[in-house]
Amino acid sequence: MKIFYTGPLVNAELPEVMLEKHGIIGQQEWVDPQAADDGDLNRLTRILVPEADFDRAWQFFYAERDDEL
Repeated sequence: MKIFYTGPLVNAELPEVMLEKHGIIGQQEWVDPQAADDGDLNRLTRILVPEADFDRAWQFFYAERDDEL
């Protein structure tokens, strides 16, 4: 597994769902697993993807697109 995203939980859920819709199963984990789970949406999380799917996931989210205006 390779780290694809690190940031607040509030920003992590949508990319994780979008990856799954494209057949890339991500795994979410807390950056600090010892911290209390108090429902804080700013708590840092990571999305990990299989190394075999990392390049495809990166292209999907971060590659410059020629078809945009």
